[in-house]
Amino acid sequence: MRVKICGITQPQQSIAIASLGATALGFICVPTSPRYVTIEQIQAAIAKIPDKIDRIGVFANSNISEITQIVIASNLTGVQLHGDESPEFCHKLRQSLPHIEIIKALRVRNLEHLQTTANYIEYIDTLLLDAYHPQQLGGTGQTLDWQVLQEFSPIRPWFLAGGLTPDNILTAVNQIHPSGIDLSSGVELSPGDKDLDKVGLLFERLNSVFV
Repeated sequence: MRVKICGITQPQQSIAIASLGATALGFICVPTSPRYVTIEQIQAAIAKIPDKIDRIGVFANSNISEITQIVIASNLTGVQLHGDESPEFCHKLRQSLPHIEIIKALRVRNLEHLQTTANYIEYIDTLLLDAYHPQQLGGTGQTLDWQVLQEFSPIRPWFLAGGLTPDNILTAVNQIHPSGIDLSSGVELSPGDKDLDKVGLLFERLNSVFV
């Protein structure tokens, strides 16, 4: 199972989190976010992590040229679209970045909204389901209604996000069986400052089940 720790801002924490077992690190490329990082910060954060670790840039309603520039300059392996991007936008981004993983995040309001994931399947590699919040794009600490996801079985792999912590992670993965999990505020001291003790506890609990 993939484990993505998102909202990384500090190089020393990226190295520690990778060594603890993360398969992907997420970097917020949204200037209004308290976890925003520049190209230079991303470069510093990934300089000493193994190549096998996925490096995902998180964008929201950016244009394709901006995303492409940041991906290339930062040596990212994936793009997570966390705004209102359309399936057509995803298709155009794929043409611009043919070898980059495209993850479309959807902030799920209800079962009807969940069904819109089908519109994206043809144009993306991976889905990410997050909790809906009217003001914030992510990192809210709010959980989705897991009951809505009980029968969710898309043809693409998918990340579960939204309010996950070391305390609820085993309940979540055993109940929903996602392809991957994505945590940010659930393993933080403050926005962008990860709590390495919580990250360690997360992997301790995951390893008790999956190793």
